[in-house]
Amino acid sequence: MTAPRRSNPLRQLRASDLRGVARLATQATAGASHVAEGVHQSVLGTLGLPGGAEPGSTRGLTGLVYRSIRGVTGLVDAGLQAGLSRLEPFFTQPPEAGASAPVLWEREAVLAALNGVLGDRLARDDNPLRTSMGFYQQGRPLDLPALAASGTATGKLLVLVHGLCMNDLQWRHQGHDHGEHLARALGYTPVYLRYNTGLHTSTNGATLSAQLDALVAAWPVPVGELAVLAHSMGGLVARSACQHAATQSAPASRWLPLLRHLVCLGTPHHGAPLERAGHCVDVLLGRSPYSRPFARLAQLRSAGITDLRHGHVVDGDWLGRHRFRKSPDQRIPVPLPEGVACYAVAAALAAQRSPAAERLVGDGLVPLHSALGVHDDPQRTLQFARHRQAVFYRLGHLGLLGDARVARQLVQWLGSV
Repeated sequence: MTAPRRSNPLRQLRASDLRGVARLATQATAGASHVAEGVHQSVLGTLGLPGGAEPGSTRGLTGLVYRSIRGVTGLVDAGLQAGLSRLEPFFTQPPEAGASAPVLWEREAVLAALNGVLGDRLARDDNPLRTSMGFYQQGRPLDLPALAASGTATGKLLVLVHGLCMNDLQWRHQGHDHGEHLARALGYTPVYLRYNTGLHTSTNGATLSAQLDALVAAWPVPVGELAVLAHSMGGLVARSACQHAATQSAPASRWLPLLRHLVCLGTPHHGAPLERAGHCVDVLLGRSPYSRPFARLAQLRSAGITDLRHGHVVDGDWLGRHRFRKSPDQRIPVPLPEGVACYAVAAALAAQRSPAAERLVGDGLVPLHSALGVHDDPQRTLQFARHRQAVFYRLGHLGLLGDARVARQLVQWLGSV
């Protein structure tokens, strides 16, 4: 796959993007009014004046003004959505016969980041900017008839699952793509997953399991071996898919019995400090009546991000619990899938092992112990065999995608019987 061509990002906009941006703008306006009203009421509360019917709301003429702002904003949103929907066909050019749509690298990167931060909201609002799960090759949706006609599909299927705020195109890092490398070295046919990383990991895991069943059933040749290579959050999604497939009722999973290898690159199996720091911000903002309204801003982050606080894998880890309320780690212990060779790759920015490097610094985003599945509670420790663990020093989280040492380790592991 050739390197991305840089172009004017404005030229990459699609007609549907206007509707998506318009909806985000009107929602931001409504959200800002809630914050302003909350601050207003906090000030009134210190003067002993009563508030509205709900916490953070005002009453009387002041409350009427804020409600009117949100009402008008809702009407504006409805009008923009209706009007822009009618105009879209006039701005969308049909593709030429036999031509495929160009890969818009910058646009896809922006959408991936946006879905990582707000993906659950985009999906809930049916925003045109939301990402739907699907399999891709070279940045385009997987075309199984074309793959069958080319005769290039093999019985060794490799599925690559990206991490938070990323997409399938970003497996290429510093000119290297692990999928292409394993295709040349071991004869795999790589297929790249693209998904909305703002959704709960368990939601994505269940969808991935269903899509893998469909992929295996429709693959041009019989699949003799399946391998999954996952980076960062992708490892949690892959483990969730395995758990869903193993526990689902009839019909039995097609793909799980074919899974031979599961490799996790820098996966926060037991959470990431960055999200735990974000949770502390929630708590601190909520302590003062003056800062409490601004907690709305901190709580815009997606379900996918909050799942990284402890490393959620199944629905039971979050169902019935407030995402932004302080609570201990109450995850349901989920072991590695049985009968599958599971591997853990961790990176450390430090030059050698040390307590600080392992627990605090790690690869810059994920601590070493979390990436290796090690936990202070033995029941939560993931049992990666010693010879299926690898640690690479002087390497960051994204560096795992392009490092030659990691590439050699993957060939050694996946090439073994």
